[in-house]
Amino acid sequence: MSNNSEESMAMVYAEKKKLKNGHFTILLVEDDPPLRAILKSMLEIQGFNVMETDSKIGAMAILGDDSNTIHAMILDLGLPPKAHTTEEGLDVIVQTTSAMHATKIVVLTGQDEEKSALDAIREGAFDFLSKPARSEDILTAVNRAILFHSKEKDLSADGMTRLQLNAKVADGLKAVREEAEEKLVRQVLKETGFNIYRSAEKLGIKRESIYYFMKKFGINRDDS
Repeated sequence: MSNNSEESMAMVYAEKKKLKNGHFTILLVEDDPPLRAILKSMLEIQGFNVMETDSKIGAMAILGDDSNTIHAMILDLGLPPKAHTTEEGLDVIVQTTSAMHATKIVVLTGQDEEKSALDAIREGAFDFLSKPARSEDILTAVNRAILFHSKEKDLSADGMTRLQLNAKVADGLKAVREEAEEKLVRQVLKETGFNIYRSAEKLGIKRESIYYFMKKFGINRDDS
């Protein structure tokens, strides 16, 4: 395949992604200008709308503006004026969840990885990535966050409350993520009366995946 053909295919793929992601807005909270520029460019290439700031004050101002709908946030925990601690970043998470913003927070930080991860998840972050992170991993986390944001909104519209996670933080990040998956699958199956087709459609996955999750989490049709 020629270089021109490869470039053309890449452009078509980028345009398709842009059409798919164009109505999703990501808030980028990062105090390192070069890194923030790289992340913004990466997200915009994928078609996301990107808003950016370098501080907690800026983040909360954007979230507090009712004209903004922020689907997901990429958050560095080490923000000024206390960039060498996680205090400012964790406070962003606390204030965001306390205000019941539906925004899903993906933490991207190099601060004391294990402790920071657990602290962030405890306060309500959706996912955690350590710097340096591959662009593929960041995009996967963002897309997953948006999926949960969308499905949670659908469930809320159906009269269901916002999903709450009960996994113990001491069990680690894997347990927290699996608890989220199980909670979501159980909620949807119950809501549809264990209709596999409707559940798969509601979650945006294949029917085979529903059976996989049922087996993985030991979910039976007679579960209450």
